[in-house]
Amino acid sequence: MKVLMILSNPFTVDPRVHNEAKALTDEGYEVAVIVWDRRGEHKQEDVIDGIRIINLHNTSLMKSLPNDLLRNPLWWRIAYKKALELYQKSFKFDVVHCHDLDTLSSGVRLKKKLGIKLVFDAHEIFGYMIESQHPLASKAAFYLEKRFIKNVDHVIAIDDPFKEYYEKLVDKPVTRVMNCKDLVFDRYEPPKSKTFTLVYIGIMTRWRFFPEIIDVVGELKEVKLILAGKKEGIYREMEEYAKKYNNIEFLGTIPTKDILKITREGDAILLLVGKTNKQTKIVVFNKQFEAMVCGRPIIITKGTYAAEMTEKLKCGLTVEYNKESVKEAIIKLRDNPDLCEELGQNAFNAAKKQYNWEKEKKNLLKVYEEIK
Repeated sequence: MKVLMILSNPFTVDPRVHNEAKALTDEGYEVAVIVWDRRGEHKQEDVIDGIRIINLHNTSLMKSLPNDLLRNPLWWRIAYKKALELYQKSFKFDVVHCHDLDTLSSGVRLKKKLGIKLVFDAHEIFGYMIESQHPLASKAAFYLEKRFIKNVDHVIAIDDPFKEYYEKLVDKPVTRVMNCKDLVFDRYEPPKSKTFTLVYIGIMTRWRFFPEIIDVVGELKEVKLILAGKKEGIYREMEEYAKKYNNIEFLGTIPTKDILKITREGDAILLLVGKTNKQTKIVVFNKQFEAMVCGRPIIITKGTYAAEMTEKLKCGLTVEYNKESVKEAIIKLRDNPDLCEELGQNAFNAAKKQYNWEKEKKNLLKVYEEIK
């Protein structure tokens, strides 16, 4: 069976898509991925782990528009045209697998044109994600979602709250495939750092508690913070801001392959998120699964599904979204190495028993077995 995926992010920075495509390829499926390379950073065609990658760059008209929301309809069009060209010339796919709402329009058109199967893989609930910044666009996203989803044959959701959300929208099967990580370490190992070390690897934005977290750690004794992330959000500002303190190590942008290695160098992982976004309340973040496979406790914001999961598994501490609460949690783990180790061992055991990619990919493969 041949599968065409459509993705609106660079393939090399989306580990979920890479993992899913590789799982299918390893199982004998032929997989190609059409990618929106918005910045034109990658060559037009590539092969990674046996997966054919086709990068589409912005047209002149797309470049003239002020933002990606306005570029989206043009992206849908060029993705559809490229997919049709592939089907007719070199890759007669049986399934189109659309990652997120900003690819689904192309998938619906392809299904209607070619009579193929359509899988919708929801990494985000798009309307929730943009609701606070673009309320009108959010309403349009919810409208388009309800319109397009009627055409899908199967929905894949990233966690249980997402699954429940989509089960209310569609009468087709909805399967959970979480963003769990491979068990790259055989056993739990305690941190080796002499100084209590916190790690944050991810986007730096004000709703991720920046620059507050830098000030909190910067003013603490016997604590160090390792920071890394993509050059988005307020990355440049935080790169300069971190220079205020000697105990902040700013690594910049790191290769994806180094994320788990650096995560394991820490004593605990930070994941502090503002709760104004409805999606934030119901999503399980990649950082949580990375912390688990590394055997490190997480410090995470209360009032979220991810925090409920942390409390249930006893694999970290939950905090209020303010400096004092975060500071107390850091000090608690710094001054109680036995507690830090206990939570880290719980995290690793949870990954080993349940929250790992080997288990989750079986759910993905079952989806494809059912739609053959």
